[in-house]
Amino acid sequence: MNRLSNFHTLDWAAIADSLLTSGYAHVPRVLPASACRALRALYNHDRYFRSRIVMARYQFGQGEYSYFAYPLPAAVAQLRTRLYARLAPVANRMMAMMNRPQRYPATLAAFRNACHRRGQTRPTPLLFRYNAGDFNCLHRDIYGPTWFPLQVMVMLNSPGKDFDGGDFVLVENRPRRQAKATVCRPALGDLIIFPVYERPVQGTRGVLRAAMRHGVSPLTAGQRHVLGIIFHDAT
Repeated sequence: MNRLSNFHTLDWAAIADSLLTSGYAHVPRVLPASACRALRALYNHDRYFRSRIVMARYQFGQGEYSYFAYPLPAAVAQLRTRLYARLAPVANRMMAMMNRPQRYPATLAAFRNACHRRGQTRPTPLLFRYNAGDFNCLHRDIYGPTWFPLQVMVMLNSPGKDFDGGDFVLVENRPRRQAKATVCRPALGDLIIFPVYERPVQGTRGVLRAAMRHGVSPLTAGQRHVLGIIFHDAT
């Protein structure tokens, strides 16, 4: 992937506002179809990955995903680096609103150094592959004591053409309230940016910390590939 389709023209102020008010941002048509095809094709080449997880084996759901190895493929590294630079200011605002002490440097390289000082040296970007009947249970992607509060999924197939079902689901738990579910149906090349662990929400007496989890509903037909961009490395 030599270019990101419209990365530099995205309205990052609106994206930040959506993350802080709605808890996620749906960003359309960031990757062209050709880049999505190239990323899907990586799944069948073991040399790009450090491990492959069969979800049923660990009761994570059903389907597979593979963690990339360092050095990351150029397309994945480029997207991870550029997204981090845009999201670090939003992450710092989130931490300040929730009265958390963590603050994040401006560049991914500096943040990776912080991860590595804590013994978190394994890359976490990954490719998912779901077939009919596959799903992903609600979960959080925490891999060590140092973690970045936002992550990204990139849809690499066309819903309604390549697969049916397989909706992305976010579940929010506010203190003393029942859980709220949000269903997202990204199109080919779309991004969903969402919290890893929690997000700030305005309550009647100030800002609350809402716990967040995410997952995928069962596919009813076809095959679905997703690129996951997680910014912290793993122990």
